[in-house]
Amino acid sequence: MTSSERPGGATNDRLPASVYRRRRLFVLLGVLAIIGIIALVIWKPGSSSGRSTDVTAATSTPVPSAAATGPAGSDGAAEDTTTPTPTPAETGVNEDGTCKPSGVKVEALTDASTYAAGVNPQLSLSVTNTGTQPCRLNVGTSQQVFTITSGSDQYWTSTDCQKDPADAEVDLEPGKTVTSSTPITWDRTRSSADSCDGERDQAPAGGASYHLKTSVAGVESATSKQFILN
Repeated sequence: MTSSERPGGATNDRLPASVYRRRRLFVLLGVLAIIGIIALVIWKPGSSSGRSTDVTAATSTPVPSAAATGPAGSDGAAEDTTTPTPTPAETGVNEDGTCKPSGVKVEALTDASTYAAGVNPQLSLSVTNTGTQPCRLNVGTSQQVFTITSGSDQYWTSTDCQKDPADAEVDLEPGKTVTSSTPITWDRTRSSADSCDGERDQAPAGGASYHLKTSVAGVESATSKQFILN
């Protein structure tokens, strides 16, 4: 029996050691791969204990608005305790209590829209306090001016030959309107300061159109009042 034969006739077929090392390495890599797969299943990348890591969304606290932090009313709603202070333009009152021009509305008035031949127009005006506070205004005849025009031609002005102008101060409440008590009569003539005691030319009639504008204490009517003379 030769030295390469084992008892019983078996031959010596032992493999080199490098083959066994490679096999053990392959087995170890397989085990590590399985462990890695199991770890990935249990622990997902980017998460902690299976929960999202979006800390901002989880921990951010909304900042209360200014209204929410104010004093609360009986129903829990926030109350605005700030009281706005009206400006002079809003109140329409000067420091001395007189009405500001911006807080006064003046309107020209006539007693009719069309006048038959021989009927003289009666002219008046109204003044309204459009501000938010009471104010004082001189609405006397000394402060009133009536002007009648037709086209670009001025026919008559109440101050051309005015007699005994008088003051009349009134207290105007917000939204209150006062109207001149005694109308002024237009005699259908063309006026001028140097014709108060003489003859005056008659204004055209027969369907002629005229416009009345007026002012009080320097505040003019925003629009004119149209009327017809027959």
